[in-house]
Amino acid sequence: MITKEAVIEALSQVQEPDLGKDLVTLNMVKDIEIDGKNVSFTVVLTTPACPLKEMIEKACINAVRLLVDKEAIVKVNLTANVNSNRKDNKSILPGVKNIILVASGKGGVGKSTVAVNLAIGLAAEGAAVGLLDADIYGPSIPIMLGMRDERPKMTEVNGKGMIVPIERYGIKAMSIGLLVDEKQAVIWRGPMASSALKQFISDVYWQELDYLIIDMPPGTGDIHLTIVQTVPVTGAVIVSTPQQVAAADARKAVMMLKQPQINVPILGIVENMAYFTPQELPDNKYYIFGQGGAHRMAEQFELPFLGEIPIVQSIREGGDKGIPAVVDDEPVAKNAFMTLAKKVAQNIAMRNANMEPTKVVTMNE
Repeated sequence: MITKEAVIEALSQVQEPDLGKDLVTLNMVKDIEIDGKNVSFTVVLTTPACPLKEMIEKACINAVRLLVDKEAIVKVNLTANVNSNRKDNKSILPGVKNIILVASGKGGVGKSTVAVNLAIGLAAEGAAVGLLDADIYGPSIPIMLGMRDERPKMTEVNGKGMIVPIERYGIKAMSIGLLVDEKQAVIWRGPMASSALKQFISDVYWQELDYLIIDMPPGTGDIHLTIVQTVPVTGAVIVSTPQQVAAADARKAVMMLKQPQINVPILGIVENMAYFTPQELPDNKYYIFGQGGAHRMAEQFELPFLGEIPIVQSIREGGDKGIPAVVDDEPVAKNAFMTLAKKVAQNIAMRNANMEPTKVVTMNE
């Protein structure tokens, strides 16, 4: 006779590879059902984008057959409940579990391209995702998502007027570019831009989100401080290109976030425009901007390296047409961004399990 207790004991031998504890201790095993030789149960992963889901499923099946009954017919139902580690009172963005910055020290390295495709990649795996364009002076999200002629609507929530983000490709998006004419320059001093950004955070009806991706402007200035002092940031993804000058500026973003009074965890470094791959020669790599600058920076700071994003014509064309690479059919670019999304989700889960809770930064001005 197969018993529930025997199945639990067997599954207590299965480790969650990232968190370093067994599935039973982590309370990830639910709804065990036994009917003769048929055994079914649910494993609740920490993210739907878990890159190790197949490994975990096979380990569960093998554990039951090896330790309980070799003739058992095992069915593992995989589901996900994205974990969070917020310590604040959740008066701002109460339904958002994780807030992720996509940042760099300089412009032109592809932060917006990475942010857009990261957000859509996470949503494609089943997560609820929002994308906030924090680049007040140079918003590009409306173009990249094909929303340049759209305007957000208003709704009333508990007697307060709220902006409804526009939904596209399975994510909710908001940008100042959706509120102003794209031909007009936003000529604001820093405090005014910071005030507008705070309004985007508090007055947009984001609802329940597993991840809110914030596309940061270049540099290390007012907007960055406003974000970390307004919301509890789970972590940051740093974008660089291979050149030494780009990596040097990206180091400044890392150093800013690692300042003791800010202390935002770095989830990893991604090297954008790492190499050129012609569409007709998908297996060829040409390192036209040099090789490994971001990788070496990750090693220097002992940070995870999240991978290389190639220069592929479809990435540029998709950004201009409003069809991001993740939803295109070109496999090289799509696979690179989907791999990035899974690694970021994996690192968020490990960050939440092993590090201090996220909280709003308090600083002396």
